Order: sequence, then C-alpha cells, then structure tokens
Amino acid sequence: MTTAEGDTTASRSSDIWNLPNILTMLRIVLVPFFIWFLLADDSRNGIWRWAAVLTFAVAIYTDKLDGDIARARGLVTNFGKIADPIADKLLIGSALVLLSVLGELPWWATILILVREWGITALRFFVIRYGVMPASRGGKLKTVVQTAAIFLYILPLGAIAPWLVYVAFGVMMVALAITLWTGVEYVIQAMKLRAAGRRA
Repeated sequence: MTTAEGDTTASRSSDIWNLPNILTMLRIVLVPFFIWFLLADDSRNGIWRWAAVLTFAVAIYTDKLDGDIARARGLVTNFGKIADPIADKLLIGSALVLLSVLGELPWWATILILVREWGITALRFFVIRYGVMPASRGGKLKTVVQTAAIFLYILPLGAIAPWLVYVAFGVMMVALAITLWTGVEYVIQAMKLRAAGRRA
C-alpha cells in the first residue's frame, strides 16, 4: 500500500469515526431497547412504557445533537448524510409498527408512512452514483412532526388525560400529510440529480 493510499484510508476512517456519526450509531443501538421496553409494557402504561418514552427521547435528542455538532464543527460527511436518515427511519419505523401491533395506531397510517420512508431511502441509494441526496427542509420538518406525533402516542396518555389521545391522532395526520408531500419533492429532486449526472 502506498502512502497516498494509506492517507486516503485513514481519512475515510476519521470521516466515519467522528462525534456526530458516533451519536448516529448510538441512536441505532437504542432502537432494540426501545422495542423491548414497549413490547414488555404491552399497553399497560407501566414502568416499561416510561422506559420506552425515555429511550425514545434520548434517541431523538441524539438526532438533534449530532446535526448541530456536525454543522458547527464542519463534520458533515457522506456517511452521516446516509446513516442519519436510516437511523431515523429505524427508530420511527419500529415505533409506528409497534404502535399498530399494540392496536394504538391504525395500520393504514403506518403502512403509508413506511412505504414513503423506505421508498425514498431506496431512491437515495439508486441515485447515489449521481450524488448524495441530503435531507431537505421539508424532510426535516417531516421528521420533527413525526417525532412529536410518535412521542405523544407512546406517552401513557390514557392514564394522564384521555382527550390527549385525539390530539396525538391529529398530529399524526399532519405528519402523514407532510410525509407524503415531501416524498413527492424527493422524487422530483432525484430525477433532477439523475438528469444532471447523465449530462455530466
């Protein structure tokens, strides 16, 4: 291996092992714990439900923190651009599926959101040869509203105030609308990226 090749390998390694990317990896690691806590509670609104709430909150905080650090320190990497949305989708996707399994969220809402989420993820990989498709402002808003809706759903609202369940459903419908709309925007962005790549 030449020195230049060694420098390139070291650079790629340091690109991955920075604080924002480590926080993204931590978010992925937290997903199985969140799943276990929510299933262990089984809609009884006990201590395991609160453990799931806390785990979800910590995971979501790492999402905000890794983005803030990456932008402030100039540590935005291609790995982070790809891994960060995947970590978000694992966390949000598992929450949606579990809430539907537990009978707390309609399956049609979960299916529509997941089809859009994983469809756009597949699209990212399809156009990656032409360039990385970063999260748009609409995509970030979608994540925020989805997160708020899921957080309201996993809170033991029935034990706190039953009427808050309707608030959670309303926020989820707003999240669904934004999710579908931004999905269309990403498809248009991918088509433009592919067209530009082919011309180049």
